[in-house]
Amino acid sequence: MTKSVVLASASPRRTALLTQMNIAHTIQPADIDESPRENETPMELVARLATEKAQAVKAHLEDKQAMTEDKVILASDTLISFDGQSVGKPEDKADSKRILTMLSGKTHEVLTAICALSNTKQQTEVITTSVTFAALTDEQIDAYWETGEPADKAGSYAIQGIGGEFVVSINGSASAVIGLPLYETRQLLNAFGVVS
Repeated sequence: MTKSVVLASASPRRTALLTQMNIAHTIQPADIDESPRENETPMELVARLATEKAQAVKAHLEDKQAMTEDKVILASDTLISFDGQSVGKPEDKADSKRILTMLSGKTHEVLTAICALSNTKQQTEVITTSVTFAALTDEQIDAYWETGEPADKAGSYAIQGIGGEFVVSINGSASAVIGLPLYETRQLLNAFGVVS
């Protein structure tokens, strides 16, 4: 039976990465509360959010009697971990400046969780990538905000965009930093019978 992938995300970056992998898919964004729980580590948070996104889309499809045997839901979540704390998307310009100032000249971890879910199985994995930033000036940070790019990005930057200019080194999966680790996603979908 040919499997049908449902991407539980409205992220244009994630759909572009799936398309790059030659994986046909439909899009069904998940609507969940992404607030961290008390004492939840960044690794626990990112894994829970990816899993809850997949489960929310599955429940939505079940409500419409559309969760058929051929469907595999793929969900992902990305966040930054710095000094053991979760760093998500900035709330506003001041928050973006705070985040980028904190990351400036230092190494942080990007955690991307992927979850595949079918009627019979569920699997979640977390991929960790270390990213080192150059030292940034206030002027660079302010000018970057004005581009509009950091507003909806975990850690307030896009490595595949202008924010890539801030990255001195990366150790791990560059595609995971963008939002979907190509190698690990392929392995996970293969385990669910998805072939392109």
